[in-house]
Formats: sequence, structure tokens, C-alpha cells
Amino acid sequence: MNAALIARIVGLIFLVFGVAGFLPWVAPAAAFDAPVITLDAGYRMLFGIFPVNAALDVLYLLFGIWGLVAGARFRAAVVYSRSLVWIALVLIVLGAIPITNTLFGAAPIYGWDVALYVLVAIVAAYGGYGRGSIMEEVQAPAE
Repeated sequence: MNAALIARIVGLIFLVFGVAGFLPWVAPAAAFDAPVITLDAGYRMLFGIFPVNAALDVLYLLFGIWGLVAGARFRAAVVYSRSLVWIALVLIVLGAIPITNTLFGAAPIYGWDVALYVLVAIVAAYGGYGRGSIMEEVQAPAE
């Protein structure tokens, strides 16, 4: 699997998460004991486990569109994957610290979101820095 395919798959998943976050039957309202965020528009639990709000849904949509566009060109896909690794690592650290796990009230990045970002970082690292970032030459069949 190369970086272009990884960018398209991750982009598609982010696009699905971004759209699904706006659908109330897929993302029920957050519990009353959920951490308080100031941007509480669309504060929901995507698939019942991932905390999201409208700001995070828009961010997921942007990452999804960026991934699908970057997946069209190999070099752009590598840049997307590398960028996603560092963004995910920042979100992992901020989501793991109780005082910053709501991005200072802007978006909920706690709980299972941290595990999701770990998975995204691992997959993106393969596409950006691992074997997926190496463009393989296409060999002409020998006659």
C-alpha cells in the first residue's frame, strides 16, 4: 500500500466521520457529565464513543477533502501523510492531558478520540515516512 492509497482511504474515513458527526441518529447528544466545552454546537458522541462538535466535524471534513485531493498525486499524498502524523501527535498529547483535552473549550479530543488519533498517526506514518512513502518503479514486462 502506498501513500496515495493511504491518503485516499484516510481521507474517505475522515469525510465519513465529518458528515456522520452532523447526523443525530449516528451521533447522539453528549452525556450530561461530559466535559464542558464552550463551542457546544453539535456536541455529540459519534457512534456513541467519539466526542465531536461542529468545529471538529468541520475539521474532519477538511482533512477528508485534503486526503482525497492529495491522493491524486503521490508526492502530495506523502506530504498529507507526514502532516497528518504531526497533527495527530499534537492532538494525542493535548487529548491525554486533562486541562487541554477540550482544546481549551473549542473541541472535545478526549477519550476514544485519543485512540483514534493514535491509529491515524500510525497509518499516516507508514504512508509518510515508512514503506508507503517510497515510489516504486513500474517495470515493463520482459519479453
